[in-house]
Amino acid sequence: MGDLTAAVIAPEALDELCNALRERGFRVLGPTVGDGAIVYRDLDSAAQLPIGWGDEQDGGTYWLVRRPDAARFGYAVGPDSWKRFLFPPRVRLWRAHRDDAAPPTFEEEPVDDPPLALVGVRACELRAIAIQDRVFTGGRYVDRDYAARREGAFVVAVNCFEPAGTCFCVSTGTGPRVEAGFDLALTEVLAGEHRFVVEVGSERGGDVLAELTSRPATGADLAAAREATDAAADRMGRTLEVGDLRELLGRKAEHPRWADVADRCLSCGNCTLVCPTCFCTGIEDTSDLSGDAAERWRVWDSCFSVQYSYIHGGAVRPSVRSRYRQWLTHKLATWQDQFGMLGCVGCGRCITWCPAAIDLTEEVAALRAVEVRDDAVA
Repeated sequence: MGDLTAAVIAPEALDELCNALRERGFRVLGPTVGDGAIVYRDLDSAAQLPIGWGDEQDGGTYWLVRRPDAARFGYAVGPDSWKRFLFPPRVRLWRAHRDDAAPPTFEEEPVDDPPLALVGVRACELRAIAIQDRVFTGGRYVDRDYAARREGAFVVAVNCFEPAGTCFCVSTGTGPRVEAGFDLALTEVLAGEHRFVVEVGSERGGDVLAELTSRPATGADLAAAREATDAAADRMGRTLEVGDLRELLGRKAEHPRWADVADRCLSCGNCTLVCPTCFCTGIEDTSDLSGDAAERWRVWDSCFSVQYSYIHGGAVRPSVRSRYRQWLTHKLATWQDQFGMLGCVGCGRCITWCPAAIDLTEEVAALRAVEVRDDAVA
């Protein structure tokens, strides 16, 4: 568990945690059951956590299931990601107004929401946040809205002990155990006494933990927490060989496999909407009927949309084949050129929530297998 300070709290102390965060002025967000899935919403109480709920996931399949215990975090990730709060689907950038008595005025949209406390952030999601940090704040130009929402966010991470059938975070090196970037990290232990082993990752995390009813973690507690995440690592539903993805996808850019996946792909964009790292956006300009007021909005967009690649004269990627290839090769290959890292964290959402059950790991494996056969023939 590392050299960080560790303690043990009972499940009931999660209410104390939520209260301590609210008293510090945070808007507390966490998992709960809604719309037939585990979703992220405002938490008024720890009783809203998905107590006793788990899930079953596979390609194009998601079911909520009842667990035989009272686990608070006994599920894998759902359709929501923390991107929805740090990088909202729809944001007004500015508004303008004019009248006959004065020049037009422009007002940039203020970001004055309370700081966020994210409760229940999995290791793959923590890496996804780090990736978006790199995208929005790590370059020459900083996204003002994202930076304002991200600044001061309090992260309560949760080590995963129940992976889904579509998870492959071990392959991408992004889980199931968190390593850094959190204020507090919880590991839920169900064997014996139901408890949470808590690691401190920051000074303010230690301040919050000091207000909770807790006891020092013993060697047995730390071992039980380690066993839970080790067992999760052994039960990953998918694998992905990542070492040479950039080179592999570059070599197979014109392979017929892309046409095969295009025959199945609906180009709906579900994979980009549920992905915790996708960041494509579009701009909408609106005005009132009088023409005296106007607004500019930033909205999520998708590379699966024909319009997204439209330039003067037509779309750059008019076919489903070209759009799927663009998404997959950017996520796994050219993202490395652009940001120095993979754009995939192995959460498996794109597989679970694809209505055609298209599997990213299967597509890569198919391209790799074809290359092996071609090399054998040669």
